[in-house]
Amino acid sequence: MDADVIVVGAGLAGLVAAHELTSRGRRVALVDQENAANLGGQAFWSFGGLFLVDSPEQRRLGVKDSLDLAWSDWQGSAGFDRTEDEDSWAVRWARAYVEWAAGEKRSWLAGHGITFLPTVGWAERGDLRAGGHGNSVPRFHIAWGTGTGVVEPFVRYAKQAARDGLLTFHHRHRVDHLIVEDGTARGVRGTVLAEDRSPRGVASNRDAVGEFALAARVVIVTSGGIGGDHDVVRRHWPERLGTPPAEMVTGVPAYVDGRMLDISAEAGARLVNRDRMWHYTEGVRNWDPIWPGHGIRILPGPSSMWFDALGRRLPEPCLPGYDTLGTLRHLRTADGLADHDHSWFILTQKIIEKEFALSGSEQNPDITAKDRAGFLRERVLGKGAPGPVDAFLREGADFVTAPNLEQLVDRMNGLTDKPLLDAASIRRQIEARDLQLANPYAKDAQIQGIRNARRYIGDRLGRVAAPHRILDPAAGPLIGVKLHVLTRKTLGGIQTDLDSRALGADGTPVEGLYAAGEVAGFGGGGVHGYNALEGTFLGGCLFSGRAAGRAAARQTA
Repeated sequence: MDADVIVVGAGLAGLVAAHELTSRGRRVALVDQENAANLGGQAFWSFGGLFLVDSPEQRRLGVKDSLDLAWSDWQGSAGFDRTEDEDSWAVRWARAYVEWAAGEKRSWLAGHGITFLPTVGWAERGDLRAGGHGNSVPRFHIAWGTGTGVVEPFVRYAKQAARDGLLTFHHRHRVDHLIVEDGTARGVRGTVLAEDRSPRGVASNRDAVGEFALAARVVIVTSGGIGGDHDVVRRHWPERLGTPPAEMVTGVPAYVDGRMLDISAEAGARLVNRDRMWHYTEGVRNWDPIWPGHGIRILPGPSSMWFDALGRRLPEPCLPGYDTLGTLRHLRTADGLADHDHSWFILTQKIIEKEFALSGSEQNPDITAKDRAGFLRERVLGKGAPGPVDAFLREGADFVTAPNLEQLVDRMNGLTDKPLLDAASIRRQIEARDLQLANPYAKDAQIQGIRNARRYIGDRLGRVAAPHRILDPAAGPLIGVKLHVLTRKTLGGIQTDLDSRALGADGTPVEGLYAAGEVAGFGGGGVHGYNALEGTFLGGCLFSGRAAGRAAARQTA
């Protein structure tokens, strides 16, 4: 045996599993197709949001949360409808995860030195139904250090375990086969790739320079999803979301290629819920890209007006920050939109200064550096948009500004092959919305949502602009943002039991084979069901990686 356990994938789930193993004295071979600069995988690039229930941060802000409310929200969002088959383990994983988020999760994270901003974000506000999709209350806790800070302790543990002789890094080793003999996983076989010194996230070469094989008593697959390969995304695009876009931007590095899903299936693991996926509709092209087609997601407050490619205001619940997949479905299925891959925000300078945040550790340097004074100076006391947002406003190919609506629409039309937008039509829709601000009450669902948000102190102080007319010159200039579909997460994958053991077609475990993280649908082959509540992707890597590592440690005792 080359190790007690082989972990395939050096992302967050793999690092957590490796830590659970090495802290119990097990020898681990950590195998990854990328170089050492990419330890932590795509989690490194994330905003660092984590789903917690009834936390001290929530209570300090007056948020009343509970396990019962969170579980109701999860079930309403997930919409599990395959409970006798593909969702049979996903439901159990979901319940276990929500209980963890309401219990041990925060103290466990604190034990690894992970702490949170004092504010709690209200992500995925939902489809406007009490029993439907969405978070009833703010639950999006942002880690100091963003995703980089969440990954850091586990990278540190892995490097220390390597110095202690318990962990061996196998960088630039691409697994092509899982070795299964007599129904039991025995190791991996694959290709040694040429050395590549590219910086983190930059696409690396795939030049083969040799072959390798490693043997162990247990193999844990933690290789991520499919978001970096648009062809695979389109292949599994569900009919319920209409036709896949011809053009998308990419929210994950190129190495998120989904290769290990089919490789695991060939070894006997069962893949479920492959038609479930999570992509954003608020993507913009990165003016300073790192990986091919690099897109950044806007994390919007609730005030920007949202229009489709033909200039029609989106209906509720297709509002900024409300219902991600509901909005994606509308934009891919509504009359006349199949041939158009974009939509538009129209907003004011006043809105962008208060409400725009950008997803990603590199887009939030103050939080990533744990610079509390800088955070206060930039986001609370400062005037103007945060630096990274202002850079997109100045440099981004999808941003235009103008002093009046007619000039704005003209510049927006300049970003498409044909002028699809009519200024007079858009003016009528904006003026109708602006009339709703004459009273402290309104029939417009978006205006109601803005006022509801501002009743939450966290939103009022740092996230939601005071209600104002879009066409008020004092709030200008006007801003138009061309939005693209941005690929992100796989919600299905290898079906696993609560110990992260990979299950075969007959529902029994493939001996010695485990899976965790996105490749396992973050647990059970689809813990989120059809919809995510946000802050649950990093958390899913942590929870399932922990379960896999602990179970594998027991098996190799």
